[in-house]
Amino acid sequence: MKTPVVITGVGTISALGHNVDQFWRAICNGESGIRTLTCLPLESLRVKIGAEVPAYEPYEFFSKDELHLLDRFSQFAVISAREAVADAGIMAEELTDAACIIGTGCGGRVADDESYQRLYQQGKTRGHPLTVPLVMANAAASQVSIHLGITGPVFVIASACSSSAHAVGQATAMIRSGLVDVAIAGGTDAPFTYGTLKPWEALRVMSSDTCRPFSKDRSGMVLGEGAGAVVLESLEHAKKRGAHIYAELAGCGMSADAGHITDPSSAGAARAIRAALNDASINPGDVDYVNAHGTGTKVNDVMETQALHQVFGEHAARLMVSGTKSMHGHPLGAAGALELVATALALKNGIIPPTANFTEAGEGCDLDYVPNQAREKKIKTALSNSFAFGGLNAVLAVRSIS
Repeated sequence: MKTPVVITGVGTISALGHNVDQFWRAICNGESGIRTLTCLPLESLRVKIGAEVPAYEPYEFFSKDELHLLDRFSQFAVISAREAVADAGIMAEELTDAACIIGTGCGGRVADDESYQRLYQQGKTRGHPLTVPLVMANAAASQVSIHLGITGPVFVIASACSSSAHAVGQATAMIRSGLVDVAIAGGTDAPFTYGTLKPWEALRVMSSDTCRPFSKDRSGMVLGEGAGAVVLESLEHAKKRGAHIYAELAGCGMSADAGHITDPSSAGAARAIRAALNDASINPGDVDYVNAHGTGTKVNDVMETQALHQVFGEHAARLMVSGTKSMHGHPLGAAGALELVATALALKNGIIPPTANFTEAGEGCDLDYVPNQAREKKIKTALSNSFAFGGLNAVLAVRSIS
């Protein structure tokens, strides 16, 4: 019998605010955090919008000495992990042997971009001496470990848009195996640099106005930034310390398309969904809500709808499905973590997040996408989908503990 794993703390920083309260309030109101970018010059950018963390001042969260070693993506990871730990009410000594697994798609892009500007644009012959510890992908997990005193297993997972969902799945497996009782898992990314945005523009999957998942007039994805984190514990450990429990992390499903590097497969997505249901011993007909990957691209939204039909059959018509990237954008490696937090809060509060900016359903998109307004409804079981470039899929199943 699998050891039950539960979510006892949540933390976020995103385009919807600097903490979970702001994040959840915006989601319940269907407010979008997509706006004109302010963090870099826009003259030579074709796409000038993004889901940028608003009014972010690093010195409100870190000292000057700390910031020398914190790229923006690491800052976000530490902020969200701190909030999740405080929310869980877990003591510092209980974190010592915990695990910390963070997902990222980009790593330290801000420091990376600054390094290239220094060498190629300014003609410097020496790099900044701290560039390597700033840009390395594992910096985010290492900095969370340092700031929270975690000395157990600590590492990063990089699987593009599925990174943080994979991180949560790995953390869950480690708790189930008895390796640790507590884990902090999540994801972070900060992709708003010139050197990152221009290649994304070249892919021609970016919207120039907003993100409208599943809508007929959807025009592409909108990049975001931020981080999400959850505290996971064995149910026994959580009960022993009288912890507040959001939901059970009941199942994790993973698959690879083994197909095209950017063209997703509904069969691959369906395999991951089925694997999550099987892992959690959940019947398809018992699922109430799906937080969709829902990027707003022409290909992804149809593929995901097809995958849900393949797994759920007639029950698909009764599912509530929403794409919260319409509000917090697509923060790449952080997406799955932010969406897991939204899904856990939906279970806890009986409020289903909407798909914002929805107009009318697009061809091949024929499900209940909870358009524009949150829906009050008590639910017991939900899924959070993450499908990444490279055909790497991760699905998390959450279940009410009461």
